[in-house]
Amino acid sequence: MNKKIPGPNSKRIIDTMRKYAYDSTFVYPLVIANGHDCIIEDPDGNKFLDFTSNIGACPIGYSHPDIMEVLAEYSTNGTHKIAGQDFYSKEHADLAEIISTIIPRNFKAFFINSGAEAVENSIKIAYRKMGPLPGVSCLGAFHGRTLGALSFTSSRPVHKYNFPEIPVKRIKFCTNDNDPEINALESLLKENKVAFILTEVIQGEGGYYVASKKFIRNLRKYATQYGVPLILDEVQSGLGHTGKWWAFEHYGVTPDIMSTAKALQVGAAIYNKKFEPSDRSALSSTWGGGSRIDMAVGTKTIHVIKRDKLLENATKMGNILKRGLQELVGKKGVVDVRGLGLMIGLEFDTKIRREKKIVKLFRNGLLTLGAGQKSLRIIPPLVITKEQVEQGLSIMNQVLSRD
Repeated sequence: MNKKIPGPNSKRIIDTMRKYAYDSTFVYPLVIANGHDCIIEDPDGNKFLDFTSNIGACPIGYSHPDIMEVLAEYSTNGTHKIAGQDFYSKEHADLAEIISTIIPRNFKAFFINSGAEAVENSIKIAYRKMGPLPGVSCLGAFHGRTLGALSFTSSRPVHKYNFPEIPVKRIKFCTNDNDPEINALESLLKENKVAFILTEVIQGEGGYYVASKKFIRNLRKYATQYGVPLILDEVQSGLGHTGKWWAFEHYGVTPDIMSTAKALQVGAAIYNKKFEPSDRSALSSTWGGGSRIDMAVGTKTIHVIKRDKLLENATKMGNILKRGLQELVGKKGVVDVRGLGLMIGLEFDTKIRREKKIVKLFRNGLLTLGAGQKSLRIIPPLVITKEQVEQGLSIMNQVLSRD
């Protein structure tokens, strides 16, 4: 890191963005120009070790040779963007077929653009079956920013201020089996008719809090008992980040409906066939399943994760990373470490300290992001090596050990 950050090329891009585009959730002055493996490079030649994988959207890192082959293949295809729910394509069929090998039996997929749209269509599938009743979600949840998904989001007030909300009932997201509210859903379902129960297994934007096993199993038990579909949101955790294809596999449960996106490159609402809408046009979208390149990359990503045993690597590297981070607890404001696989949250005592440390880590060549009120999220690509884990831990020790 011997060059100025941001350098002149990056600064021109940032200035243009600030002049002509909405200055959204940018955390530090990083302009992504290129990358390889777990390294991102900016337009001025600065290189950064990536502990974000672009919020889980790049699970096998950058410039992966298998993905580069896919991109080369499509570089001469002029019909890469089609109306994917109106016309068939091989890429759509290939992705549907390969994802069927990693989801519960008797499930089908509806492909869409984004994580929020995956959630929107998941709740639409439930509404279609149950009617326009309130849905149940958890405090601290994040399910997306479109208005339906946003109704069930409650991680930060800024996401929701002055926006309308469809009917929702909320329960506590329990991270401890002994939480006094662990059975709150049962009481709620005794007194209310609802359309669905929606939750993450690891709260992403909410702070990387990991649900207790009893909590998730209770949701499954009460959902079955009262005949209410259970929707599990795997948009951020899915496709291997926790060391299993889906975070819910750690809990020995199966949802009725699930949402995923990010690592898949496209969004998907995935559902038990018994919930399939009888009307063919109940779900559709011009671009749903409409990017042939993204679907081909998604298919190849699943293939690479299988072939290279990256779920095992996520577990192994995650254990090394988590052990290293636990040594920081109690030092300079670090109060907790939690997570599964390569999806790890580091909790600080104050938001101000967290914000300062994220920027300092960036300036020392390590990319991280915030989550929740005071947490730092760590979600590296599944291809990360032991050497890169140790390099990241070294930077974190240097930065987090100082005031």
